[in-house]
Amino acid sequence: MKNTNYPFTLLFDGACPLCRLEMGRLAERNALNRLLFTDISVPGFDAAPYGASLQAMLALIHGLRPDGTLVIGVAALRTAYEAVGLGAWAAPTALPGLKPIFDWLYAGFARNRYGFSRLAMPLLNRIEAARVNKQAAQALRRSQACAQGVCEVPNPDNQKRSAV
Repeated sequence: MKNTNYPFTLLFDGACPLCRLEMGRLAERNALNRLLFTDISVPGFDAAPYGASLQAMLALIHGLRPDGTLVIGVAALRTAYEAVGLGAWAAPTALPGLKPIFDWLYAGFARNRYGFSRLAMPLLNRIEAARVNKQAAQALRRSQACAQGVCEVPNPDNQKRSAV
């Protein structure tokens, strides 16, 4: 049976530092390319083709399944986490007794995400610097290995790396 959730497009607010950080974390784990990312904060973004207003998309994160079905709020995040292998972490957000609480908490976060981002900015800057340093170190290791004749290249069949 074919999974109809993927590729799953996350329509996120790239003007929000916390949102960008989380999308970056998801993108890093997106080895199977199940997620696509669309920044709705870019000038000229048109929400109409998605069947929702920009205001609605800014109020709660939206996701789009390949069949055009919109998934909104925590359900969109849960689908994204499942896509990158973190479904177990997100599973409690779907439990009948907990779902309304998580939905309420997320809606409160979404309304106040810029304030939370301002408060967390020193931490966000450290996290981003660590990410950049990690990526630079990985690139240096790959470059050094390649200089020694052992290059790592993506293997499109299973997304693992193989030596050339």
